[in-house]
Amino acid sequence: MTSNAFIAFQKNEESRAIVEAIVEDNPGAVVVEQPAMVKVDVPGRLVIRRETVEEKMGRAFDLQELQVHLITISGHLDETDDEFTLSWAS
Repeated sequence: MTSNAFIAFQKNEESRAIVEAIVEDNPGAVVVEQPAMVKVDVPGRLVIRRETVEEKMGRAFDLQELQVHLITISGHLDETDDEFTLSWAS
């Protein structure tokens, strides 16, 4: 059985672009919107790619900027300059 990796952000305009990028790069992503936050669940592995976020935002994006909007994560974190990955071993 595979656990979901998830990430939750404050609900704002920049987070909207990040969530759009996550959905594009992660088939099976499920977005749950609440009044003040948005949570994205992905079975097994969730990847945020800098390049995709930049396309959605229309500007350069440093993955460290995720921290400003982040509420919580679930999964083992692996971070490079180009990808932020949350995963669970099956």
